[in-house]
Amino acid sequence: MESSKNLNRLKAVLADAGQTNKWLAEKLSKDPVTVSKWCTNTTQPDLQTLAKISDLLQVNIRELLVSRN
Repeated sequence: MESSKNLNRLKAVLADAGQTNKWLAEKLSKDPVTVSKWCTNTTQPDLQTLAKISDLLQVNIRELLVSRN
C-alpha cells in the first residue's frame, strides 16, 4: 500500500502556468525544499498557503487539489 497519498496537484498546475518550484518559493518567501515537498506530496501546504498559491497562479483553489471522486 502506498504510504503517501497524492492530495495536491501543485506540480501539474505549476507546469501548466510555466512556473517553477523556485519561483513559487520566492513568491511565498518559503524554502525551495518546502515547495519541492509540496510538489511531491511528501508534505502539504496549509489552506492559507494554498489560497495564496491559487492567487499567484490565478487558478481556482480547487484546481490545486486532487478530486476524490
